[in-house]
Amino acid sequence: MPIFGTDGVRGLANGPLTADLALSLAQATAVVLGQGRSAEARRAAGKRLTAVVARDPRISGEFLSAAVEAGLASSGVDVLDAGVLPTPAAAFLIADMDADFGVMVSASHNPAPDNGIKIFARGGVKLPDVVEERIEHAMTGPKLQPTGAEVGRIRRFADAEDRYVVHLLGSLPHRLDGLHVVLDCANGAASGVSPETFRDAGARVTVIGADPDGLNINDGVGSTHLDKLAEAVLAHGADVGIAHDGDADRCLAVDADGAIVDGDKIMAILAVAMKDRGRLANDTLVATVMSNLGLHRAMAENGIRVEQTAVGDRYVLERMNEGGFSLGGEQSGHVIMSDFATTGDGLLTGLHIVGEMARQGKTLAELASIMTVYPQVLINVKDVDRSRANSDEGVSDAVAASVAELGDSGRVLLRPSGTEALVRVMVEAASAEDARRHAEALAEVVRERLAL
Repeated sequence: MPIFGTDGVRGLANGPLTADLALSLAQATAVVLGQGRSAEARRAAGKRLTAVVARDPRISGEFLSAAVEAGLASSGVDVLDAGVLPTPAAAFLIADMDADFGVMVSASHNPAPDNGIKIFARGGVKLPDVVEERIEHAMTGPKLQPTGAEVGRIRRFADAEDRYVVHLLGSLPHRLDGLHVVLDCANGAASGVSPETFRDAGARVTVIGADPDGLNINDGVGSTHLDKLAEAVLAHGADVGIAHDGDADRCLAVDADGAIVDGDKIMAILAVAMKDRGRLANDTLVATVMSNLGLHRAMAENGIRVEQTAVGDRYVLERMNEGGFSLGGEQSGHVIMSDFATTGDGLLTGLHIVGEMARQGKTLAELASIMTVYPQVLINVKDVDRSRANSDEGVSDAVAASVAELGDSGRVLLRPSGTEALVRVMVEAASAEDARRHAEALAEVVRERLAL
């Protein structure tokens, strides 16, 4: 099976994801990404290739990042070791330092025993599938094995965090003075840099989930566990809560009353604000097919077009790059602001959400009211032939009937799993009762028609 998944290489650390694999992957990366035109130009100028390496604080990141750095240095690549930093910080630093590529060791929102390796090309952009395939193929081929002075050096990237903080602060449309923010850092990569940045921006900050010990990342805290953040916001009488995941490429929020503000609402707020300031390219927002119908309605009411992609922030980013768009993201909190970042950045997103509160003098609840969430029901139908989900006539007829009955007040989506014998049935409707009724009826049709 391919080792690259939808977001790099990921698995149980010291299970499938070993130090040997990390070393070999790094050596293959040096071979493949060292063949480009810019790399050849650097060599012609008498310079070695340079890579930025960062990690989240999970315990296995120590040996995995060491293996990655060893693989790169043994291939003649100079390594800038940025230590524990968010994934978007690593992506920014690759571009900021004009590095040839970079590696982030993180399993994002996964539990501590897991880990992952994400590779970024020059400019801090994610690799296309074809390049990942070339790297995987190169893992079984010859390695670069320079000797003497040609061996790469590993240096501590001493001002990595400072460079990232300055970049974030420079992006803000308004300071955060007078606002009380609770930050949940998921005991992850943002535990040091996020509180520092929000304080430097002028906010009063209360912090939870910022005591990483290598084992507690994402453990009951962060963007996948918002109850503690809501409790803290209410207990401290704060204006807003911001939650990151383990590598801080996501951001979800909680308003002053403890209500969750998801990625769709965050995108709606930012899209309208950016349009008002003339910063929303082509008056277009890019979102996945899972974004709520309410987002589409809110954008239409504000003269903003929505471009849809498949699920996954990489597909959002691809469409943004193709169309020259400046804002896109997912319901899960991956939000990409391409004027300032090449990937989802939870700190950047959180700062701009709170910045809009300050700029407009409104509460988060007032800003979020721009969008009405339609009730959404998702049913995973297991043990079915996913390959026939979009071709079976009986399923197609049932979907068409639901679509006709719901009209403009609802939406139906069938998504075959990419890896399991499973089909996801999602229905949105004006009422929770209608959404549930249609979803259950369609799930039953899928179960009967596509049974294995």
